[in-house]
Amino acid sequence: MQTDLIELAIAIAIIALVVFVLRWLSRRSRNRAPATAFERMGGEAEVEARPRRQRRRPRPGEAEAPPEVAAREPEPGMERASERSRAEGIERADELTTDDESREAYKVGLAKTRGGGFVSRLGKLFGKKKIDADTLEELEAVLLGADIGPHATGRIVDGVKRGLSKNELEDEDKIWARIRSTSKEILAVDAPPVDTSAKKPFVLLVLGVNGVGKTTTIGKLASKWKQEGKKVLLAAGDTFRAAATEQLEEWGKRADVPVVKGSKDPSAVIFDAIKRGVDEQYDIVICDTAGRLHTSSGLMDELKKIRRVAEKAMPGAPHETWMVLDATTGQNAVEQARIFKQDVEITGIVLTKLDGSSKGGVVLRICDELKVPVRYVGVGEKIGDLRPFDPIAFVDALYSAAGASEAA
Repeated sequence: MQTDLIELAIAIAIIALVVFVLRWLSRRSRNRAPATAFERMGGEAEVEARPRRQRRRPRPGEAEAPPEVAAREPEPGMERASERSRAEGIERADELTTDDESREAYKVGLAKTRGGGFVSRLGKLFGKKKIDADTLEELEAVLLGADIGPHATGRIVDGVKRGLSKNELEDEDKIWARIRSTSKEILAVDAPPVDTSAKKPFVLLVLGVNGVGKTTTIGKLASKWKQEGKKVLLAAGDTFRAAATEQLEEWGKRADVPVVKGSKDPSAVIFDAIKRGVDEQYDIVICDTAGRLHTSSGLMDELKKIRRVAEKAMPGAPHETWMVLDATTGQNAVEQARIFKQDVEITGIVLTKLDGSSKGGVVLRICDELKVPVRYVGVGEKIGDLRPFDPIAFVDALYSAAGASEAA
C-alpha cells in the first residue's frame, strides 16, 4: 500500500512538471512570434524606426527648425550624385549658349525675309496709319502674298481682330505681339522629338526633287552626328542622277563616314546598307533617294518599293522619312511636299536655303497645312548652318526689331 502511494506521488509530480514546462514554452513562443505579416514571411523587423524627414519649409520670418538627427556621413553615391548634378548644370549652361548662338544665326538667315519680305511691308503698314478695317484687309493681302497660305493668314488676321481690343489695335507693339503669339501656335505641330538612339541602327530615308540640296543636307547631317560620336553610314540610293554617288562620296570623305554604293537598283543599295548597319552595329544609316520631279509616277513607285525593302532589311525601318524643300521656291515647295505626302509617309521637313530667300514665311504654311514638323533649316553654307528647327527662336528672329523701329 505504501509503495502504491509513493508511485502515485511521483506520477503527479511528473505531470505537474510537464504542465509547467509546456506553459513556459508557450509563453516564450508568443513573445518571439512575428508581429507583422512581413516578419511572418521571413522579413526582419527594423530595430528602430527611422525618424521622418521634416518636409515643411519655414514660413517667411520663421526660424528654421533645428535638425532632429545629428549630421550623418554622406551616404554611398551621394558625392557622385552631386558631381552629376554639377555636370548637368554645366551642360544646361552650354545649351543656353547654343540657344543664343542659334537665335543669332536665325536672325542672319532670315534677314532677307525681314528686310525685303512681308515683315518689312507689315512694319510700314502698321507705322503709317491708324489700324482700322482697311488696314486689316491690307494685312491679309500682305500675308497672302508672302506664301504663308490662306488658312495660316486667316489665323493670324483673326488673332489680331479677336485678340485685341479697339484701344490695343492702336498700339503697334501689341499687334506685333499678337502676330508673334499666333505664329508660334501655328508652328507648334504635335510631333514627338526625334530620338536617333531609340533604334540601332536608326534608319533615315531622305526625299526631295533635284536641286533642293538633298545630298548636301545628308552630308551635313552625317557630319553633325559624326561629331556627336555617332557611327554613321550613308547609302547612295540616288542611282538615276549622274554624279549623285560621287557627290555623296565626297561628303562621306569630309565627314569621315563610309558610303554604300552598288548597282542601278536603288532598293538593292539601301537594303545592303541597312543590313550592313545592323551587322556592324552602326548607330545611324542615312539613305539618299532619287530626286526626279515629284510628278513622276515612276519615282513614287520606286519610293514605295524602297520602304518595303527597308522593312525587310530591318523590321520597323525606315524610322523617319524626311523631305528636303528649297525655301526659295515658296509655294511650290509646299505643293511638292503635298504630292509626296499623298503616296509616301513624311515625318519631317528640312528647309534649305532659308538665308537666300525672302520667303521665310513659307515655314508657317508648311506646318499649318501639312501638319508635318520642320526638323532642320539651312541658314547658311557652312556645315553648322544646318540647325535643328526651334519655333520660338524662328519667330523671334523673323519678327525681331518689329514694332516702332520698323516705322522709321
